[in-house]
Amino acid sequence: MLNVRVENFSSSWSDGLAFCALIHRHFPDAFDYDQLSPNDRRGNFELAFQVAEDRAGVVPLLEVDDMVRMKRPDWKCVFTYVQSIYRHLHERQQQST
Repeated sequence: MLNVRVENFSSSWSDGLAFCALIHRHFPDAFDYDQLSPNDRRGNFELAFQVAEDRAGVVPLLEVDDMVRMKRPDWKCVFTYVQSIYRHLHERQQQST
C-alpha cells in the first residue's frame, strides 16, 4: 500500500492520494489503492471524488480541474471538503449501528 503522509491541508492533498486513502479506508472494495500513482493527479481526484459521492453521498465541493491546476490547493477548501466527507461518513456509521 502506498504511504500517504498528511502534514497539512494543502500540499499533502495535492496529488489526490490522501483523498483516495481516506475514501479507501471506508470503502476498500471500491478500488485497488495499490494501483494508484502520485503522478496521476487527475485520475486520483476523479476517483476519490466520484467514489465519495457514489458511496457516501458527499457532494464534491472541489473541482478536479482546479485541483490539478494548483500545486498547493487552498487549505481552507481542502479542510472544508474533508470535514464534509467526515460528516457524511460519521452519519453513515451512526445509521448502521
